[in-house]
Amino acid sequence: MQIATSTGDIARSDADVIVVNLFEGVTTPGGATGAVDAALNGAIRRLIELGDVRGKAGELTLIHTHGQLPAPRVLIAGLGKQADFDLDAVRNLSANIVRFLRRPGIGRVATIVHGAGIGGLAPEGAAQAVAEGAVLGSYRFLKHRSSNGDDRSEIATLEVVELDAAAAAAFEPAVRRGEVLGLATNAARDMANEPSNHLTPTMLAERAQAVAAAAPALSIQVLEGADMEAKGMGSMLSVAKGSAQPPKMIRIDYRGRGGEGFDLAIVGKGITFDTGGISIKPAANMEAMKADMTGAATVIAAMQAIAALAPAVDVVAIAPCTENMPGGNATKPGDVVTAMNGTTIEILNTDAEGRLVLADGLCWAVELGARRIVDVATLTGAATTSFGDVCYGIMTNDDALASQLENAAARSGEKTWRLPMFKEYDDYVKSEVADIKNSGNRGAGTIVGAKFLERFVARTPWVHLDIANVDMMDKERGWVSKGASGYSVRTLINLALSLE
Repeated sequence: MQIATSTGDIARSDADVIVVNLFEGVTTPGGATGAVDAALNGAIRRLIELGDVRGKAGELTLIHTHGQLPAPRVLIAGLGKQADFDLDAVRNLSANIVRFLRRPGIGRVATIVHGAGIGGLAPEGAAQAVAEGAVLGSYRFLKHRSSNGDDRSEIATLEVVELDAAAAAAFEPAVRRGEVLGLATNAARDMANEPSNHLTPTMLAERAQAVAAAAPALSIQVLEGADMEAKGMGSMLSVAKGSAQPPKMIRIDYRGRGGEGFDLAIVGKGITFDTGGISIKPAANMEAMKADMTGAATVIAAMQAIAALAPAVDVVAIAPCTENMPGGNATKPGDVVTAMNGTTIEILNTDAEGRLVLADGLCWAVELGARRIVDVATLTGAATTSFGDVCYGIMTNDDALASQLENAAARSGEKTWRLPMFKEYDDYVKSEVADIKNSGNRGAGTIVGAKFLERFVARTPWVHLDIANVDMMDKERGWVSKGASGYSVRTLINLALSLE
């Protein structure tokens, strides 16, 4: 879908459908909606009087113009109560509109910027949210489906129309920014939705190389098994031992400032399939473990957008990628391995493998001179118990960085909740035979995972995102797609942008 901005009267657009809006409780529409209503000889007002159009949130009413307008259709989008309307509502509305209009005969859509007029929202922020939501709502993963009997209708172009020329010019960079954020999120969704036989660690590294090759501002390095062994990454390699697929440690650099070290390191767990290893998972729902590399997909996709938006900040992404398989050479419960920083780890449960690969990724970020570190991972089933699919957990050793990340998440329309990191939880990862163990036994599973990871960031300000409960969704909900959701991609991008 191509997105463009233009100056003009939306009532004069000859798109296949024009989109206007209405707040709940409004009986006489104004602005662009009023102009369209006047051109339709009061048709919208009559629908309001009949109760067919009420302006409630989520209400989408398609009417035909019967030649009274150049466009054959008008979509009236309900905005809900004005007091509840915000940028996240714009993003969700735009996504729902694109899905609703995905049908034969609709290729060109023209829309006003919802909330930029009477809605009282910052116009450029609203324009970005319209574009961002439209790209996110247009997403579908159809790569492995035949076209037989499948309705593949897609909107080809979305035109953001503004009557005022100065405002329309200001919308252009905002729309582009929203498009970049949406496309990066969809790139991460593509990777997370991909079956594991179509996305091995090697194939994921190839996707990262394609991202880097497409952006001159990016450079990439991929460590092979021998490279990891030379760097002492025994924690990462312990997970890879059971798989026939070679592991990859991916590093992507973006230099927007050009200083020493990095302003931010983003580290993403890349388990391209997780059987649990010797501590094998139950068969039920194991197919979802193809998405255990969502953290890696997130940081790779975030770098795509960071390069496109070109902030004056230095960012490095690190993605430790491997399968976790129960092969004859696989790590066994009770084994002890050594991470890059010399920490010894007793492995009690081979299904707690994500923290093992992240450990060496975090150590590498410290070695590279990262001044801030954020890791993102589908780390614990306990996150679902704690949060359902409404928000994801964050844990930190630095309140200031955590607050910056929370603000970045809020700008993305993502809800987060901070969990405690009291020193008493350190005891939960103490081992009798090594420095630490990779699995606790007294509850607080999400916090235990973070406490393990904290041992590998030294004194660097750090935030851990556990997205295991929101990485895959069973239904569409606003900007969130069915399947891979895309959570945390735009949060990492917004965090990087805030560090300029």
